[in-house]
Amino acid sequence: MKRTNTFEVVPRSEQDEELLRRLLDASAALWNEINYERRQHYADPDGDVWEISEYRGRYGGTLGASTVQQIERKNREAWRSFFALQKKGEANGTPGFWGNEREGRDLRTYIRNTSYSVEWGEYSRLELLVGSDLKEEYGLGARERLRLEVRGDPNWKEYDKQGRLELYYDETAQTFRAFQPVTIDNSRLAQPLASEEAALDIGANNLVACSTTTGQQYLYEGRGLFDRFRETTRRIAELQSKLRDGRYSSKQIRSLYRRRTRRRDHAQDTLCRDLTERLYDEGVSTVYVGDLTDVLETSWSVRANAKTHNFWAFRAFINRLACTAEEYGMTVEVRSEAWTSQECPNCGSTDRTTRHRDSLTCACGFDGHADLTASETFLRRHSSVVRPMARPVRLKWDDHE
Repeated sequence: MKRTNTFEVVPRSEQDEELLRRLLDASAALWNEINYERRQHYADPDGDVWEISEYRGRYGGTLGASTVQQIERKNREAWRSFFALQKKGEANGTPGFWGNEREGRDLRTYIRNTSYSVEWGEYSRLELLVGSDLKEEYGLGARERLRLEVRGDPNWKEYDKQGRLELYYDETAQTFRAFQPVTIDNSRLAQPLASEEAALDIGANNLVACSTTTGQQYLYEGRGLFDRFRETTRRIAELQSKLRDGRYSSKQIRSLYRRRTRRRDHAQDTLCRDLTERLYDEGVSTVYVGDLTDVLETSWSVRANAKTHNFWAFRAFINRLACTAEEYGMTVEVRSEAWTSQECPNCGSTDRTTRHRDSLTCACGFDGHADLTASETFLRRHSSVVRPMARPVRLKWDDHE
C-alpha cells in the first residue's frame, strides 16, 4: 500500500536556508528550461518533445546529477499526462512553468529516494544530497549532506520503501514543506473488528450523513466551512477585477487559491479520518457511498453546484475516504442512491414527500431529518439487517482547530 508523509522542514541557520532556497530556485529554473524546450518542439510540426538538451553539465554542480534526473523525469511525466488528457479531449493546456525570474519562481524540487534520508525521533531530521559546487561554496564536506530539522508527526514512520521526495516553499504559511511517498506492507494495516456496514449520503449543506447497521448515525455539518470558502472566492474575484489588461493572476490571487484549496483538503482529510475511526470502532467493514455522477451532471443551482463541484470536490473526497478506509481494512463501494432523498421510510412513497432544507415530510405523517433519513434508506437497500437507530451525533467544523 502506498501512502504519503507530510511534514514541515526547518533550516537550522540562515546559511542553511539560503542554501536550500538556491537549491529549490535552481530546480525551478531547470524545470522552466526543459519545459520551454519541450513547448518549442511541440509547436514545431517536425519537433519531438521527448528530445531535449543535456542539462547535467549546467545544473549538476548545484543540484547533483540525481536531482537533475528527477526534474527531467517529473517534467516528462507531466507531458505524458498532458498527451493522455489530450487524447481524451480533456487537456486544458501544455504543462506550465514554475514562475519566472522577474516575478519569482515557485521554489520546488524532487529528490531521488536514494539521495535523502529521514530520521524520526525527539530531534527528527532530513538530510539531502546537494551538488558539489554548493557544498564547496557553503563549506560542506565532500560526503556531507544538507541537514534540516523536521517538524510534524507523520502517520508512517515505519515503512518498507521510500519514494521520490517533493520539497517546496509554502508562501501562504511561509515555511518549507515536504511530501514523502512510502510503501507500507499490508500486514501492518488494521483489520475490521466485525462485519457491520455503513451508508453515506453526501450533501451540499450537511457534508456527510451516515447510518450504520449497529444503529449509529453521524451528521457532519458544513455550512460555516462553505461560507468561508465563498468568502475567499469573492475576494479572489474582487482582486481579479482589478488586474491590468492582459493579466489573469497575481501573487496574492495565487496565494488565496492555495489557501482555499488547503483549507478544503484539510477539512476533507480530517472528516475522513474522524468518520473512519468512528466506523472502525463500530465494527464496520463495508461503507456504501452514493454515486452522484448523474446528480453532478444535472444543474441544481449555481450555489449547489459550487458546493459539489468546487468546494466539496466529490470525487476527490471519495478517493480520500477510500484511502483512509484502506488503512483500517475497510472497503468503500459506490452504489446507486436513486430516490433515497425523496423516499419515505414509513410508507415507501416518493411522490407524497416534501423536502425543505434539512427536513423530509410525508403525507403519511412522517417527519424526519432529510439527509439522515436518506442515508438510512440507502443503507437498508444494501443491507439485510439494520438495527433501530439511536439519537444522531451531530458534528460541526471547528475552524481548522
